[in-house]
Amino acid sequence: MKKRLIFCLVLFMSFVAANAQTTVKGSKFTDNWAIGVQGGLISPAANHAIIGDARAIAGLTLTKMITPAFGISAEGNMSFNSGSHIDPWGVSGKCAIDATNVSLLANVNLNNFLGRYKGSPRPVEFVAVYGFGWSHNFYPKSQALDVNMLTSKAGLNINFNIDAAKAWQINIKPAIVWALSGNMVCDYTGFVGSTNPKRCCHNTHYDLNHALLELTAGVTYKFRNSNNSHNFVKAKLYDQAEVDGLNAKINDLRSCLKTKDAELQKASGEIKDLQDQLSECRNKAPQIIRETKENTTNNLESVVTFAQGKSVIAASQYPNVERIATYLKNHKNAKVIIKGYASPEGSIEINQKLAKARAEAVKQLLQQKYKINANRIQAEGQGVGNMFSEPDWNRVAISTLSD
Repeated sequence: MKKRLIFCLVLFMSFVAANAQTTVKGSKFTDNWAIGVQGGLISPAANHAIIGDARAIAGLTLTKMITPAFGISAEGNMSFNSGSHIDPWGVSGKCAIDATNVSLLANVNLNNFLGRYKGSPRPVEFVAVYGFGWSHNFYPKSQALDVNMLTSKAGLNINFNIDAAKAWQINIKPAIVWALSGNMVCDYTGFVGSTNPKRCCHNTHYDLNHALLELTAGVTYKFRNSNNSHNFVKAKLYDQAEVDGLNAKINDLRSCLKTKDAELQKASGEIKDLQDQLSECRNKAPQIIRETKENTTNNLESVVTFAQGKSVIAASQYPNVERIATYLKNHKNAKVIIKGYASPEGSIEINQKLAKARAEAVKQLLQQKYKINANRIQAEGQGVGNMFSEPDWNRVAISTLSD
């Protein structure tokens, strides 16, 4: 018996090694566990009425798949007494639960073993199971006939994957279970059926006279794996050419990163220089640029004055603008250049904007009120003026006419 067990173990391990066909994700010890419940009928394999002597069984199965093709499972079943009958293991039970059988089974997924794993379970899978177990039969204490025996089971599980994630299965499990050895009940003339029973043992061997046919159906749930799936997932393998290509890309990216780092350091230096220049400008005392304008010209001029900080033409200055408009209307080829000025109060930036706004105010009045074509008018801001001895007199816009 020991030699048979060793032979089966060596055969199973050789199958595992030979079936390392596909590299998959989700092969940790905590991955690919499943639990299932089953129920059905069990009946003698020979010398009895299969239907008449059948009785109900129910059980629980815990499975661990080691590879897509191979796994192991622990299974526990209990059978329910259907009345006085003779069973093939030499006992006649009269308890509600008359027998239990616990087995350790090897699983071979024939689809994946013969056809390679495609990365996802097929809709229908065939799994061969084989292993050994231990059975115990219960009897009333008055008979003192409880029986223990070594069992062996072989079967074919037909699994239907029924949901999109393939986490749930419906299982149909035909199998045969042999009683190999144990303190079974015999009589003096043969196996079972005597009014003068005794305990006896038989040699370990597979005999249909000491076997049961089992047909169950059930549901199995596969727990979620570390790969976020309920099953094995194929891992992408790379050949050396792909690895070399990826390494070359990595080196190119590293080189590009060094170049970008150098450009970033250079840009950081330029930013620092600009910040230093800005700080230096901010720390300088404000400077007033005084621009002296010579007022010696033979051209006709008209001066429009403004209030401090204003660029709006007062009504009192309209006649000065009207003179310019009258001249332009009387001389169709004449043009006018309007230069705006500001007094020295305030910052350079404000005075430049104010000077420009005063010139533009005169231009807009000529266009809007007197309908002078914009092509004949040029408006310029001159900043701070110094035409007059009194600083506040320099808040003007001077219009110069020319043919």
